[in-house]
Amino acid sequence: MEQQLFTVTVFTENQAGLLNQISVIFYRRGLNIESLSVSPSSIEGIHKFTITCLSNRAMMERVVKQIEKRIDVLRAFLYTDDEIVYQEVALYKVPTLQLLDDTSVEDVIRRHSARILEITREYVIIEKTGHSEETEALFRELQKYDIRQFVRSGRVAVTKSAREYLSMFLQEQEIRKSHTETL
Repeated sequence: MEQQLFTVTVFTENQAGLLNQISVIFYRRGLNIESLSVSPSSIEGIHKFTITCLSNRAMMERVVKQIEKRIDVLRAFLYTDDEIVYQEVALYKVPTLQLLDDTSVEDVIRRHSARILEITREYVIIEKTGHSEETEALFRELQKYDIRQFVRSGRVAVTKSAREYLSMFLQEQEIRKSHTETL
């Protein structure tokens, strides 16, 4: 089966140990998590895990079903890149002397639409926001300038849908609940 990069979003209550439970689901299937980010969602009290994984659709659908069986998971969704808008952030630390001695570093920064966050006597911190291919391309170009540190965040993503799927799910739950209470 054809492998591709999938994005799984998981909406949960903020409970200790849940990350471990979710990662075990991937581990047991021999799947590697490519990136992971966790943050509060747009709904108060609910957190959003954004996980990317290289696999096939059938396997990823099974993973999502397993994730949803966790008691603290409200809902999990599976997406391909064309269904979401996504970004990541990368930070690069290069020696200040490289920036001062070689003016082509500035051209590299401009060409990649990166920006300088901090300059000290010892180092310059550069930030690049984009897709992983873009942050990696800048990394490759900056390697010749003696990168001291490099870090890239996990993917953050929102759906192209006009409404948040979790909000629709929670509204449906509320309607079911009120309907059963009136019976």
